Amino acid sequence: MNKTTVFNAVNKPTNKDKEEITDFLFEHLQEFGDPKKDIKKAINYSIQEFTSFGGFTMVLFEKNIIVGATIINKTGMGGYIPENILVYIATHKEHRGKGFGKSLMQSAIDACQGDIALHVEASNPAKYIYEKLGFTNPYLEMRLKR
Repeated sequence: MNKTTVFNAVNKPTNKDKEEITDFLFEHLQEFGDPKKDIKKAINYSIQEFTSFGGFTMVLFEKNIIVGATIINKTGMGGYIPENILVYIATHKEHRGKGFGKSLMQSAIDACQGDIALHVEASNPAKYIYEKLGFTNPYLEMRLKR
């Protein structure tokens, strides 16, 4: 039986929950991930642990085991920049191909108000799920790193 839990500014995770979500995303994002401190910062942004626009962290469980997690942050923008950015989404590496990722993604889309942006590497196999769910690639992202 699957269960989805949504954490936000009203329903905040415990410190133990945050550690479990951070560890899960760090492990299962694999080469597409970031350091744990960055993952935790995105969680804290989503639940407004500091001044932010908020968002949510959504976790999908099967038999009390995390099989998927995503973090959506609100941008405070709209129109020219989407209202939401999908920061992280991962499915448990031993449970891929079972529809958990698509289900989690659809739940996250349904929970958002406004448009959603995400960054995905061209080599990421999840790119095809995003396209099937309606995401397009109209722009080339460029960054100036300082």
